[in-house]
Amino acid sequence: MDNFTAYNPVTLHFGKNILSTLGATLKEYGNRVLLVYGKGSIRKSGLYDRILEDLVKQGFTVSEYGGIKSNPVIEDVDAAAAIGREHQVDVILAVGGGSVIDSSKIISVAIPVNNPGWDFFTGKATAKSAVPVVAVLTLAATGTEMNPFAVVSNHALGQKSAYGSPLTFPKHSFLDPGLTFSVPHNYTAYGVADLIAHCFEAWFGIGETTLTDRFVISIIKEAMEYGPKLLGDLQNYEYREKIMFAATMALNGTTMYGRSTGDWGVHSAGHCLSLLYDVPHGASLTIVYPAWMRHFKNRIGDRIAQLGSQLFDEPLSADESINRIESFFKSLDCPTRLSDMNIPGDHREPLFDAMVHSKVSGGNVKMKEDDYAALIRLYL
Repeated sequence: MDNFTAYNPVTLHFGKNILSTLGATLKEYGNRVLLVYGKGSIRKSGLYDRILEDLVKQGFTVSEYGGIKSNPVIEDVDAAAAIGREHQVDVILAVGGGSVIDSSKIISVAIPVNNPGWDFFTGKATAKSAVPVVAVLTLAATGTEMNPFAVVSNHALGQKSAYGSPLTFPKHSFLDPGLTFSVPHNYTAYGVADLIAHCFEAWFGIGETTLTDRFVISIIKEAMEYGPKLLGDLQNYEYREKIMFAATMALNGTTMYGRSTGDWGVHSAGHCLSLLYDVPHGASLTIVYPAWMRHFKNRIGDRIAQLGSQLFDEPLSADESINRIESFFKSLDCPTRLSDMNIPGDHREPLFDAMVHSKVSGGNVKMKEDDYAALIRLYL
């Protein structure tokens, strides 16, 4: 087991009707709120009106920025940060899924320094202070509600990158599973896949830690048991609750105790699909993961076989494990080839160029250009 430091400062509010304490929580930071949200789902569900009405009644001054994309872009971050500076906001209220909360994390550190948000990804700016972020989660998937990481795209530079700092943890996150009822079948499935992929990235990281491995297997098994049940009954609170909790636990640090790093190579490759073709994040992972495991089975075959054997409760080879995992993704109606997304054209050259430009690799399983070409052939 590698040395580790466990740190997570997020106060998590989980369960039915937990938004009743949202106003009191925001008051801890001041009265000027920047409300950040996506492209309209919270308006359609009525959550926007509910929250705004409550904030106004409680005396908050509310500025807002709506329109964050499902694959968030740096232009929205900069535009929202400008509004936050103009109105000298005390706190950011991020209402939405991972894209909204990720964007809000970068907005929070960009406001005080008046830097473009991308400067944090390139190292030109360092987070020294942050406007507090309070999150209301409406999509179970990324785990961003209880970690410091944010992923944003810069299409002008052809990059999708991650940033994290101790200052970019949300201060509070509110998780009411009922708020995810409006998430459609496909994005619910992508969320299940995303949380499983987060566990895979930990599993294939560096560090032998048996108890943490048990955490990983338990979270994946929870998702594999209740994910299909949820997809068959999208209005079932119990199933929504179980998947929401599993998604949070998959990337709040629990799966990394005793490891020096996760792998994250599949996420890195998947970002290229999202950047080029706007493939939903979870869908990009179900496309890349089976291909990645097939390509690297000669290097990590024992670890793949151990994963499959524990997940399916029977001795499996690496090939059998990969096939079972791919079949599970298919059972969720998730794509396992880029062709499943019906994107026209020849993708080999642009994908290869994007992977080279992004220097795609993993924390444990390193990748070179020959690996890029092989992966692309496997997941086209």
